[in-house]
Amino acid sequence: MNVLIVEDEIMAQKSLARLLTRHFPDISITGCTDSVKSTIAWLSEPGNNADIIFMDVELSDGECFEIFRHAEVKAKVIMTTAYDSYALKAFEAGSVDYLLKPIDPLALKRAVARCRMSGGQIDVDSLMKAVRNDRQTKEYRERYIVRLNDRIIPLSVSNIAYIYSEEKNNYLVTSDEQRYILDSSLDVISEELDPKLFFRISRSCIISMKAITSIIKQAGGRLRIIPIPSVSFEMTVSRSRVEDFLTWLEK
Repeated sequence: MNVLIVEDEIMAQKSLARLLTRHFPDISITGCTDSVKSTIAWLSEPGNNADIIFMDVELSDGECFEIFRHAEVKAKVIMTTAYDSYALKAFEAGSVDYLLKPIDPLALKRAVARCRMSGGQIDVDSLMKAVRNDRQTKEYRERYIVRLNDRIIPLSVSNIAYIYSEEKNNYLVTSDEQRYILDSSLDVISEELDPKLFFRISRSCIISMKAITSIIKQAGGRLRIIPIPSVSFEMTVSRSRVEDFLTWLEK
């Protein structure tokens, strides 16, 4: 049985490969890709084939759903996601299985067993329709509970300027220049915030629309953001997200 792993985090990619090798001697990992673009290219290459695809939801250049729009996916698909609120009903509606990160070996065995027994192809139309419906009805965070020394502070989302990762911590910065540590990962946070108001400009930073004062074009197609409050680091939009970012600004 051939497997393709679609995952943009190298450690997660290697961890899944180890689990598959350890628990499934009949499985051969025939490819690993880390982006929408590279996955489409792999699937379009004559001679490449996979019986099962393990597919991360959010990749370095966009969401994995774009793959279904631009390539024929004949394999069984198992989505891997760090947040259990992310369109799980949509996965089921499109005949797609899913695993929550970090991946549990028992859950992995169940998912692979279901793929072996299941018949038919992915219902792409049902998948995309369910994803759209999920996003339209989704309720987003209105506040976070943050801690400062011995105080517990309810913080309105409307007061967030940006959130960023630094030295293994995630920091929330408010419009009045207060900074707090958040326990949740940026993957989870980015799904909890309204995408009309917040944009994840890179794997390490989420910014509020109202915090952007100006944008500077840089070499190589990257964009540098000048926010309020000001930052001690260079806040840039990843090349792969520039087009989506500019579209978001115009909405």
